[in-house]
Parts: sequence; structure tokens; C-alpha cells
Amino acid sequence: MRARSWIAAALVAAGLSGAAPPAALAQTAPGYPNRPIRVVVPFAAGGPTDLVARTIGPKMSATLNNQPVVVENRPGAGGATGVDVVAKAAPDGYTIGFGSAGALAISPGLPGRVMPYDPLRDLAPITLGVLVPEPVVVPAGQPFRTMQEFIAAARAQPGRLNYGHTGPGSMPHLAGELIKLAAGIDLVGVAYRGGAPLTTALLAGEVQAGLADLPVLLPHIRSGALRALAVGTRERLPWLPDVPTMAEVGLPGVDTNNWHGMIAPARVPEPILDAIHHAAATALRDPEVTRSLYDQGAIPGGNSRAEFAAFLRSEIEKWGEVIRRAGLRAE
Repeated sequence: MRARSWIAAALVAAGLSGAAPPAALAQTAPGYPNRPIRVVVPFAAGGPTDLVARTIGPKMSATLNNQPVVVENRPGAGGATGVDVVAKAAPDGYTIGFGSAGALAISPGLPGRVMPYDPLRDLAPITLGVLVPEPVVVPAGQPFRTMQEFIAAARAQPGRLNYGHTGPGSMPHLAGELIKLAAGIDLVGVAYRGGAPLTTALLAGEVQAGLADLPVLLPHIRSGALRALAVGTRERLPWLPDVPTMAEVGLPGVDTNNWHGMIAPARVPEPILDAIHHAAATALRDPEVTRSLYDQGAIPGGNSRAEFAAFLRSEIEKWGEVIRRAGLRAE
């Protein structure tokens, strides 16, 4: 299947059907912008979110009166530091940013974690940037050939098997907890400081399984060093056509996708929000951008403001329920 058609199908399957074609949208904020726009990325340079921002920034600039779209990295607190910068910025459309599932939908629901912002009150959702699958993988030296075999072993040995994730409250952590709840198994979570250290641990056989963003794991899956057991998307992935979905292995409804979305401060005037959305959606539909993101293992977004707002609310509810059922607290 062609990449572009599959991406469209994947977004529909994820409930992210997309906005009307950007070309049909008129410029609704005459005079905006008249100076550079800052895009706050709440992670270090070179990471997945940073790459998305730097990929679409120049394309957005072309739609926004050719004003520069400048990326500013503000890492810290799992993305919350940078998101807070956006939440507290002047609501004039000259500071926007990217937020991750962790900073926007998971961390706010963790008991014991004091958040400096409320994502539904202090931020204006603009559009989904990318959807990033989170496959379950095991080192090639592990005996498990299928997800069913791994689940059976975990049921036979409660609390003896482990899985690595990218830190407390991260999407891989919560995805692992969701799998545990759905499968009725007891796994020990082992935290690492990001996808790279987790991948190193998996390759060294320090953990028996793990979850992380597909772009981090894909080269090692392709090399045979890691074995993918299942993916949390509703359909199989074109990068991993032989790897079954969670529904196919008996875990329907288990969605383990990470995502990054564009946000602005609350109270930015509607015409300016529409102009930013138009620029972002146009950029995300650009063939060059689509191919670049797809090659990294990410599914480009570009849905409407209303759709992204509804998606954010549903993600907050979903992961809040997982947090409650799993009895998790901030560490």
C-alpha cells in the first residue's frame, strides 16, 4: 500500500480523520504574523519532537508571511517545563509549542505530581503533529516468539518477568501498565532515562521486554537484534507488516501510541489560532514533510482544532483510568 494512503487510513482508524484540505482555508488574521514565531520544544535537540518541529517549521513559515518559525528547546520534567513556558506566554500567537502525550495527558493525572498548568484550561490545542507507534519488543536472545507466548510465561511466573520503559509516567510506562491490566499479568517495570538507554539495555539483555517509540527501535528490529511481538495500532504497520496488532493477539482496545501535538496559550484570538492551524496542517500535508516523517516511523497528523481537542480530552480520560486502576503515583 502506498505510504500516503496508509497514513490516511491510520489516522481515520485512530479517530483522527483530519481537517478539510488546508488550501480551502482562507487567511483569517490579516497582518499576522509580522515578526518571528517561537516554537517551544519541551525536549532536547535531536529528539523525535525536535525533529518534527524542525521539519515542519520552514513549511509553516512559507504560509505565515514568510516570517521565521524558530525552534527553542526547553527540556525538563518530562516535557512539562517547556509546556509551561507555552501556557504562561503572552496569548498573541508568537509563542506556540509542542506537547507530548506524557506532558499533556498522563502527568496531569498522576497523584502526587503538582503540575504548573492545566492542559484543558491553560492551553489551546491546534493539531496533532505526529502519531508514534509503541511496539512491544524483546531481545533476540529471549525465547518468546509471539506476544501470546510472552503473556503465557508472565501468567505462569507472576512478578518474575520485567519490561523496560522510558521513565515513570512516560507513555511506554503507561502502555506497559495498560497491557498488564488487559492481559491480567504481573510484570516488573524497569525505568530508563529515555529511549536510547532503554534500547541499549534491551540489546544487552538487561530486560526481557520493552516499549519505546518506533523510530528508536526500528533499526534494531530490522537488523534482527530485537523482535517485535505486537503493535498497539488498530491496523498492522507498513514498517512491520508481519507483526500483529494487540487485537490480533487477544488484547482488543489496547492502544499504545505515543503522540506529539501543537499547542498555543489559552486566550489566543480565534483568527490567529486558525492561521496557525492552517500553516501547521498545510506543512504536515506537504509531500516532502510526509515522506520525512514517515521515513522516521511517525504518522503525520494535521487534524482540525476541534478533533485534536476531543482527542486530548479522550487521552486524559483513558490514561487517567489506567493510572487509577494500576494505583500509580508520581515518583
